[in-house]
Amino acid sequence: MNITLLGAGGKMGGRLTANLRPRSEYSIDYVEISESGRKRLAEQQIQVTAVEDAIARANVVILAIPDAAIGAVTQELIPKLRPGTMVFGLDPAAAYAEVMPIRPDLTYFVAHPCHPPLFTDTEPANPGSDWFGGRGTLPQSVVCALHRGPEEDYALGEKLAADMFAPILRLHRISVEQMAILEPAIVESTMLTCVTIMKQAMDEAVRHGIPEQAARDFCLGHIRTELAIVFGFAGFPVSDGAKRAVEQNLQRIFQDDWRDVISLPALRESVRDICKVHNGS
Repeated sequence: MNITLLGAGGKMGGRLTANLRPRSEYSIDYVEISESGRKRLAEQQIQVTAVEDAIARANVVILAIPDAAIGAVTQELIPKLRPGTMVFGLDPAAAYAEVMPIRPDLTYFVAHPCHPPLFTDTEPANPGSDWFGGRGTLPQSVVCALHRGPEEDYALGEKLAADMFAPILRLHRISVEQMAILEPAIVESTMLTCVTIMKQAMDEAVRHGIPEQAARDFCLGHIRTELAIVFGFAGFPVSDGAKRAVEQNLQRIFQDDWRDVISLPALRESVRDICKVHNGS
């Protein structure tokens, strides 16, 4: 199978290169326009291919490029692809925002890693910890969606997703809209916002004179325990005092209508903004 990997020298492209390059069933053309990305590839003795040459023989084109660039890149790229080519996205935003041209003779597939689950990694954090998965250490699940194209192409996309994000815990088939609900609406707009508040709360403890390392050890230890309890891993509930603290402060911290962030109108607005080119403003 001939694969064109756009953005091969970038953050995600580098991870995919490391996983797919050793596999003999794939012939990969590495496409990278940035000097820093080209330098990283050269350090691995990987030769960059011109995009025109790469797509001329591609069975699959992987879009390992920023969401904001996908609209412009695919407007130029997709008309040149051979019929039957699979356009493989790594995030649902561009597909859900409909910024890519849709050709009826192409297949559009989206896959996104879930990242290694918190409660299967028993090793302490260190500089080598794999926080994103796909480095041959911790298994992770992946969500996959066949956005457009024949049903028989799903197996091809799922196999490629499993190989690029290996080792795999579970593979889930969902729709692009469901994937967009998970990200950005759940894990970025909601969960990352909550995590940001958690860090700011820890910073407040330090501001009140608590030594930073003491505050960090206390907060990170409690975060792990609280997540285990709330998500049902611990097998026991929070204390009555902790439950009362949540009841008293939930509305102080969160507005009653916070779930509107996960509504479909808010989701559509969010993905359109993610895919928009922001010129420093």
